[in-house]
Amino acid sequence: MSRALLLNFSPHGKAARAYRLAAEVLRDWPDIGTVIDRQLGGEPLSALTCDYATAVTSVAGMDNVAIHASERQIVELESSDLLVLCTPLHNFTLPAAMKLWIDQVVRIQRSFGVNSAGEKVGLLKDRPTFVLVSSGGFILGEQARQPDFLTPYLKAILSCIGIQQLTFIYLQGSVRGGEAIERGVMAAREALLRGLAGTVGRRSIAGDEACGSCLA
Repeated sequence: MSRALLLNFSPHGKAARAYRLAAEVLRDWPDIGTVIDRQLGGEPLSALTCDYATAVTSVAGMDNVAIHASERQIVELESSDLLVLCTPLHNFTLPAAMKLWIDQVVRIQRSFGVNSAGEKVGLLKDRPTFVLVSSGGFILGEQARQPDFLTPYLKAILSCIGIQQLTFIYLQGSVRGGEAIERGVMAAREALLRGLAGTVGRRSIAGDEACGSCLA
């Protein structure tokens, strides 16, 4: 049985559509035994401090309480077989709560190292990772009218620590309300089910075709 880590970065907390969708699918998926659920949008992690920076560069850094929060996040990530991130698109990029988590888990000589060429090398094992991105407007397809800096950034930063099996699922156009939201949630659900079927065991999926515009 797989262990899933579900992180929600929405300020709407458990009322967020992407989170509700992910939580429901993971709860019902037969090959997932445990789901660790963290509401980091409503209860964000602390920003990095001078004490943290000192601990990271110190030989005795692990004895410094300033690094303990970072260690807890990394250990929780290490113990997961599947990672699901639910996040809104804020001002073309990731929300502050998500950046705080990234700053805690991307740590030199712990989650990444540096080779002789000066390149960052991930130290964590790769795992299937699904990123559910909610946006009021459109960032993909013919209706896209705004840039998306979240997707390329997450690809780069998660690859830095060793996570490369990324599937992005987009819930777009929520400002249109009503049927547009329902269609977006349905398409995202199909995309998540299809992705899980290919990475975390097999199961029958109702509706054979997921919305291609929801995957990247």
